[in-house]
Amino acid sequence: MTAARKVHIKSFGCQMNVYDSHRMADTLAPEGFCETPRAEDADLIVLNTCHIREKAEEKVFSELGRMRVLKEAAAGGGRRVTIAVAGCVAQAQGREIVRRAPAVDIVVGSQNYHRLPALIARAERDGAVVDTEFPIEDKFDRLSPPSRKAIRARGVSAFVTVQEGCDKFCTFCVVPYTRGAEASRPAVKIIAETERLAQAGVREITLIGQNVNAYHGQGPDGAPWTLARLLARIGEVRGIARLRYTTSHPCDMEASLIAAHRDLPGLMPFLHVPVQSGSDRILFRMKRRHMRADYLGMIARLRAARPDMAFSSDFIVGFPGESEPDFDSTLSLIDEVGFAGAFSFKYSARPGTPAAEMADQIDENVKSERLYRLQAAIDRNSAAFNAQCLGRTLDVLFERPGRHPGQIVGRSPYLQPVQVMAPQSLIGQIAAVTITEVSSNSMFGALAREAGAAGD
Repeated sequence: MTAARKVHIKSFGCQMNVYDSHRMADTLAPEGFCETPRAEDADLIVLNTCHIREKAEEKVFSELGRMRVLKEAAAGGGRRVTIAVAGCVAQAQGREIVRRAPAVDIVVGSQNYHRLPALIARAERDGAVVDTEFPIEDKFDRLSPPSRKAIRARGVSAFVTVQEGCDKFCTFCVVPYTRGAEASRPAVKIIAETERLAQAGVREITLIGQNVNAYHGQGPDGAPWTLARLLARIGEVRGIARLRYTTSHPCDMEASLIAAHRDLPGLMPFLHVPVQSGSDRILFRMKRRHMRADYLGMIARLRAARPDMAFSSDFIVGFPGESEPDFDSTLSLIDEVGFAGAFSFKYSARPGTPAAEMADQIDENVKSERLYRLQAAIDRNSAAFNAQCLGRTLDVLFERPGRHPGQIVGRSPYLQPVQVMAPQSLIGQIAAVTITEVSSNSMFGALAREAGAAGD
């Protein structure tokens, strides 16, 4: 009997890459590959890459240097190791990856990873292979479903891709070039995937897409469904207690989706909506298709629908032409919205995007100084939001054991990690927790019935 081969998959970047990595593992499982957390033990190493930020791309090539050493050491012991680069860097750079890193055997684009088994066979037979064409077939129709064992190992929360690609063409962004045009999966296939996850013990579903609220997949009735309608249907799946979606574009936050936050009890009151800048002049140069007032109006409508809504966002500092008044507008927007959290980055030019060719690039020292101030504003608002949770009782979905004996860790409706001394039998369940302590990275609490008893 042939021994099972081992695959190590490392993800860079967004939640969609994490989802794609899981689906790669599911596709390779019928071919005799089992996952290993150690690259040193693997027969196949897959780096699932991100192309959004310059540093993320350079991390990949740094990692490939380390993988080359592992490959050479394995060859010295008579064991063959195959190295694959997948995802958006693969899609964008193709054969350039093999030129820069000759140890790479397979380069497979973000739309083609369902072909991995065939690509492995070709690479073993013929040498390095590159597949970055956008295929005609739907990759989701050709992916193997995950086993119950695999689903359970991944925990009680799961991502489900419902939409890929983007038609917005923001001037700084490579997604339309690496993921292609907007495409939405049929609702029946998303529902079927969700039902499989629920049957294996998943309690929380996050619908993901590069522009998830532009979802327009075909419904069972043959008509296009909105994201709101899809969320309502998934909320009916037995066992699914919580719903989330990410990442959204402000221009696609239409009325039915705002109403869903009012009407669907399982839809969590926490939403990630990138704004990128608080300056109308910079938003116009970014081709974001919305202005500051549009964004604030959307926030107001969501809060009117559900007053306990909280928000996170993305910000880019040092975009070409950004002046100090432009940057001040971003700082004031952070305080006006009161974001519970945010991701922030210095602008980095992506080859082939319009912003990379703009003449008025910002000095790196200026970018760094602005990023420091921006993150201080984000941290201040995040700390204020967390402080408001002190003494509140929140529903927590418990996900895993904690670091200390008798401790378990879960997530609040706002995605905050919450640590509680409670039995492990609560993992996979939702319980009311009274928040007793707040730190910069986590919250601590007691089960509400115990906290109440202590106060009697």
